[in-house]
Formats: sequence, C-alpha cells, structure tokens
Amino acid sequence: MNLIPLLIVFILFMLNVPIGFALIGGSMTYFLFMSNNMPPQFVLQNFISGIESFPLLAIPFFIFAGVIMNYSGISKRLMHFADLLVGHLPGGLGQVNVVLSALMGGISGSANADAAMQCKILVPEMEKRGFPMPFSASITATSSIIPTIIPPGIMLILYSMVARVSVGKIFMAGYLPGLVITACLMLSVHIESIKHNYGRTREKMASGKEIVRGAGAAVLALILPLVIIMGLRQGVFTPTEGGAIACFYCTLVGMLAYRELHIKDFIPILRETVNSTAQVMFIIVGANLFGMYLSYERIPHMIAQAVLSISANKYVFLILINIFLFIVGMFVEGGPAIIIIAPLLVPILNTLKIDLVHFGIVMTLNMAIGGLTPPFGSMIFVVSSLLKVSIWDFLKANTPFLLASIVALLIITYIPAISLWLPTLLGM
Repeated sequence: MNLIPLLIVFILFMLNVPIGFALIGGSMTYFLFMSNNMPPQFVLQNFISGIESFPLLAIPFFIFAGVIMNYSGISKRLMHFADLLVGHLPGGLGQVNVVLSALMGGISGSANADAAMQCKILVPEMEKRGFPMPFSASITATSSIIPTIIPPGIMLILYSMVARVSVGKIFMAGYLPGLVITACLMLSVHIESIKHNYGRTREKMASGKEIVRGAGAAVLALILPLVIIMGLRQGVFTPTEGGAIACFYCTLVGMLAYRELHIKDFIPILRETVNSTAQVMFIIVGANLFGMYLSYERIPHMIAQAVLSISANKYVFLILINIFLFIVGMFVEGGPAIIIIAPLLVPILNTLKIDLVHFGIVMTLNMAIGGLTPPFGSMIFVVSSLLKVSIWDFLKANTPFLLASIVALLIITYIPAISLWLPTLLGM
C-alpha cells in the first residue's frame, strides 16, 4: 500500500495549502510518478468529468438561493419571527440566534452562509444589548451547524451522491435531528444566560396574535422547504431542479412580495455565488481524483478489514467512527471529507447493517461539528475574522456549546429512529 500521496496531502494541509490544491497535489504525485495504471491524459480528463454531474448542479443553485435571502428581506422577517417565539427566554437574542438558524436551515443549506448572515444582522444587535462578543461569536458559529442538517443542506446532497442514497429520503431524515440540535443548544444558552445574567429581548412571551402576525409576515419564507420536500417526494422535480425553483421563488418573493430585492443587487449576489461555487467545485474535483488513488491502492478495502477486525459490533463501530470523524473534522472541510470517506465506509455499513440514511445524518453532523474545533475548523476562522474576536476567546466561550453539540450527536447516533421515523412514516 503506497501511503506517500496521503502523507503529501496531510503535509500540505499542515502548511495551510487550500484543500483542493492539496488533494490534487497528492493525487497527481501518485499518478504521474508512482503508478503506470493510468495515462496522464486520462487523469487530466478526470478534472472535467469529475464535475460533469447533473446532481452537482444543485449546489450552485442552493448557494444562489441562500445569497438571495440576505438581499431580499427573507432573513429579516425570519429573525423577527424567531424573536416572537423565544425572545422572552433568558439570553433572548442568544435563543433567537439558535432558532433563526433552524428557520434558515431549509433555505440557506450552508453553515457558512448562515454564520455570515447572522454576523452581519444579529450579532451587532447582541452587542448593543450587552452580550460579550466571544459569547455572540460562539453561539453564532455553533448554531450554524443546524442548516447543514435541516434540508436542503449542501453536505446532505454530497453524501447522497457518493453513498448512492435517495436525496429526498435523506432530506426528510434531517428534520428531527435538526430539532434535537436546536433543543440542546437552546438549553445550553439558557444555562449560560442564567449563569452570566444575560437579558431578554421581550418582557413577556408574545401573544398568540403577535405570533400569528409574525408567522404571516414570514410565511413565504417558511413554506419554501415544504415546497422543495413535497416536490421531491412526489417526483415533480429532481434535487437540481428543486435548487433552481428555490432561486426563482426567493427572487419572486424578494422583488414582488417584499420589494427589497432590486436588479442592481444581482451583481454582488452573482459575484458571491460564483466565488462560493468555484471553491466547492474545485474541492470536489480534487476529492474525486484523490478517491481514484484510494481505489487503485485498495485502501477502502483495507480500512474495512481493519475496522471489522477491532469489533464487529455496530454500536462499538459507531463510537469509534464518530471519534475518527471528529478528529478528521479538525483538519478537513466537511464536504471534501464526506466525498473521500463516505465511499470507504459504505461496505462496512452494509456489513454491519447500519442504515445508510441514518449514518448520513450522523456523518454530516459530525463533520459540521468539526468546523468548530481547532486547529483548522473553518467556522472558527469565518466568525472570528468577521467579528474581530481572538480565537482563544472564541474557544473558551464556545466550550459549553460544543459539548451540547456532541451530546446531540450521541443522541442522534444511538437513537436511529430520530433520523428514520419521518422517512418511514411517509413510506420513502
């Protein structure tokens, strides 16, 4: 087994080389200098063929829809609705932060999109209300893992593609786990707010009339996830077409209903979408090439045999693989990690009779949590740089929220019904 390319990739990670370049560097070293199995021109062709996939078109569409939200007034109305629901609880805006992420999940589909939006819209208000910036930064980053689980999370689309499971089924499986994470984080905010005497945004709970009025203002945003899920469930459109519909829908809502989206806004919207899409697609190309190297060296087969030699008990396997994924998440972005690791684990999951849909939720959540852990957790750097918070202060403030996320992960891991109940109920 030739592990030199793997070592090269790891060293490049350590040197802070962008992930796509690191994966391509290690893979090209193998195919150009260590293997005669594939002519170089075929390797180069893989650069293009790796992204010639109709399902992958869903990614730029959902990124585009998420960016439109921030310009169209959808985010602002969802925030007001979240405040009506939980603003009366201890740590009011901290609770709003968590609930807003849950409401945004079905639309933004991206932890980075959600975190960036809340850093711009919600955190300045939290600072005005006396919340310490490290607390605001940490709950903003941690709550942003919720959109990765509540559909249409981009990592869920990637997992369904590489593990060959139904996109509609894994989307439906994400709702209840998303609520479990939301509940754990809200409890954590409640405890921290009482401990540090953080205030509420409302004197008392909103009246039924206020909640109904707020829901009415946000209803056009709230029904979008339902439209996407029902369309997939009924076979009206594919996930890629669902992404296009989401873009069209958000544009109509922003321009005609809320009248806050204007033609001039599409230049920055398209610029942000293109930049984000290019980064994701380049990583996918590198991950596909790296996956070819792993296959040629039979590394997936060897890993499967090694894991099964430790224990054939699926409960032991789940805790071991969660520890492994947690460590991987400290160094590697969630999307590339899923593309590389999920195909390696599918044979083991089938052998141990672990449901691929359930494991997809577990893996996606674990990778999202990895974005909150040093040394290379992306969410740490995104939020800390936007809010000018030192990484050390962020990590100290984030400890209780990270622990709450891990508790939610263990609950979801060992109670598969949380993920599988809805798909089973709907006969998916």
